[in-house]
Amino acid sequence: MDRSTIASFTALFLGLFPAAFSQAAPEHAAPPIQSTVVDLPLQDGMTQRVLMTGPSNPRATLLLLPGGTGDIGIRRDGTLRHAQNFLLRMRTDWVAHGFAVLVPDTLNHASLRGRRSSPAYGALVDTLAHYAHAQFHAPVFLIGTSQGTIAATNGAARAPAELIAGLVLTETVSLPGHVSTETVFDAQPHNVRVPVLIIANQQDACPVASPLMAAHIAQAMTQAPSVQIRSVSGGPGHPAKPCSSLSAHGYYGMEQSVSALILSWIQEHIR
Repeated sequence: MDRSTIASFTALFLGLFPAAFSQAAPEHAAPPIQSTVVDLPLQDGMTQRVLMTGPSNPRATLLLLPGGTGDIGIRRDGTLRHAQNFLLRMRTDWVAHGFAVLVPDTLNHASLRGRRSSPAYGALVDTLAHYAHAQFHAPVFLIGTSQGTIAATNGAARAPAELIAGLVLTETVSLPGHVSTETVFDAQPHNVRVPVLIIANQQDACPVASPLMAAHIAQAMTQAPSVQIRSVSGGPGHPAKPCSSLSAHGYYGMEQSVSALILSWIQEHIR
């Protein structure tokens, strides 16, 4: 799927926004919201699948943007084919703390590598944020991890005022890799105008997400009202795959402590 295709389905999605809302959230729907899979329709017959989970009156909605290819394989029953990513491992815990979560899949299992910083994908992230507002009527926070930090930054950079309440970046891809040279700096971080939390694991050995780059990322957020860097340390030592979800890069074995940092910061920035 090339950039023009992404631009096309994003434009179609935006054009169908009211219809998607009325179909997914009728006024007579029961207040409690359990795990729900919604295929948001596009005019050309394609659909954008999202997984939603949350209480009827959440504190906020967390729009989760995982890394890798972005293909998490949301099944019709709400289970995932690929659920090892840190954000996906924590989604049930965050719902238990009173937050709603919304997770998008990719279209037709297409890889998002190299595409997350495009204007079309940034617009799609903002479309999903609008959808989250319509479903849960709560502030929306973008949370990205690894490659997903590019998408989260892109969405925040392009979002209209009041759409996004805050941006959380965990183990941010800030250096070009062999598979994809795209980094968070391609996503217009200088246009982000919401509070930002950057978490950097000092034990992260993933070559594209060096913890030493955290300060450079923060400095690039020139219009953000506040940028906070939180340094953590932990995870398996010397993993065979240092960029995997089950390594220090993915907060393996330290999920609860990192989660506590994120939820505490979000609670402070709910308005």
